[in-house]
Amino acid sequence: MVGISKHFPGVIANSDVDLSVRAGEVHALCGENGAGKSTLMKILYGMLQPDGGHIEVAGETVRFRSPSDAIKAGIGMVHQHFMLADNLTVAENVLLGAEAAHGIGRRARGRITELARTTGLRVDPDLPLARLGVADRQRVEILKVLYRGAKVVILDEPTAVLVPQEVDELFATVRDMQKQDYTFLFISHKLDEVRAIADSITVIRRGRCVGTADPKTVTNSQLAEMMVGSELPDPGTSESTVTDREVLRVEDLTLLVEGDTAGRRVLDAVSLTVHAGEVLGIAGVEGNGQTELVETIMGMRRAESGKVLLGGSRDLSTETTLARREAGIGYVPEDRTRHALLPSQPLWANRMLGYQSRPPVAKGALLDVTAARKDTARIVAEYDVRTPGVEVPAAALSGGNQQKLVVGRELSGSPVLLIASHPTRGVDVGAQALIWEQIRAAQREGLAVLLVSADLDELIGLSDSIKVMLRGKLVADADPATVTPEQLGSAMTGARS
Repeated sequence: MVGISKHFPGVIANSDVDLSVRAGEVHALCGENGAGKSTLMKILYGMLQPDGGHIEVAGETVRFRSPSDAIKAGIGMVHQHFMLADNLTVAENVLLGAEAAHGIGRRARGRITELARTTGLRVDPDLPLARLGVADRQRVEILKVLYRGAKVVILDEPTAVLVPQEVDELFATVRDMQKQDYTFLFISHKLDEVRAIADSITVIRRGRCVGTADPKTVTNSQLAEMMVGSELPDPGTSESTVTDREVLRVEDLTLLVEGDTAGRRVLDAVSLTVHAGEVLGIAGVEGNGQTELVETIMGMRRAESGKVLLGGSRDLSTETTLARREAGIGYVPEDRTRHALLPSQPLWANRMLGYQSRPPVAKGALLDVTAARKDTARIVAEYDVRTPGVEVPAAALSGGNQQKLVVGRELSGSPVLLIASHPTRGVDVGAQALIWEQIRAAQREGLAVLLVSADLDELIGLSDSIKVMLRGKLVADADPATVTPEQLGSAMTGARS
């Protein structure tokens, strides 16, 4: 990629960026949220058109008007959020959209099986996708782009939802595929993983390429400094702030599989307690009930039985989500675009979501738009949300900057309890440090936190205690002071240490 530039209204996403990737290497792309990584990769994949510069593949200048052009040139992209259909089999998902080129018969299915075998992406083509875990779903996504002829694969945050053992398996697959002349562009905020898998690292800061690093010699702190332009603060250690005052108690919470007549349970008699000043972490491979637990506590799902108590006495079990929020529960959902933001609306309007009846955005029965704009500007400044102003729509922000806005809004409501699902997913190391410190500061003031995260370092670093969730049950407890990510990963998958 030579001299790539891309401008949006009020934002320079890429400015004269050069990126060279050698055949057969794993080339990592690092940078802060909003640095321009995703824009650059969308240009490479034909989803966006550059305002300046050009792309060369094998020495030939090319122009990609759409992803299909990039695919024809041998470039495929595996997005962070999988684009798969649960009601189809593995083979049907791989074939979907490529029927005209390869057919749907025995020959096409044989090709999928052979491709899975030779690349190490072993999945049964006849299995329904709904039966697969996260790691296998990712293999299906990679198979999809390889089946279409990709030799260059863009992996966008590929380890965000994987446990350590699954990360090791992915990296082993990538190394095996390198031997078959596959090339990878690896986007990640996890610097340890970047240094472990990459052959070279390009760092982008505020739309510009600031340098290339050798993973064999560069340190995490040096990479982080290249990304943010200064040293990161030392998070240090903090004394326990856990008190005896109960804030949240969940008693025997049971939730049935929606529409299932066999009585299968998504949540099976789940009980837990969170105290003021405590962070209780929930570890688990995605799809084991963590999402349903959080959404049931928030009133977004109706439990078959059990109770949700706030402050030791108030039974929220029959109350609405809004009533629970007004009772003092802040909520950072795992899917911000579905449950936390109105993408087409300006930032100040998103600041008001869930707080329409409370100061500073409400004045009696009326909304105070001026106050909402002013408080949004405060959140933008305190949480380093990269935006031209509070009038831009939320969709104009990068995912990480959207996340900082949501976390800032929820902590600004002076909650007694914060339910945080993957609060730093997709954010860079600088933003992660900022969000962690804001949560710790609120914790010191007595905030109780129920933390769900796929980032095991985050769970261990933030939590006062950890519970492991497997198949809808809390099956184990872990002490963050002594447990390792590998031990947590084993408990999460049901393996014995």
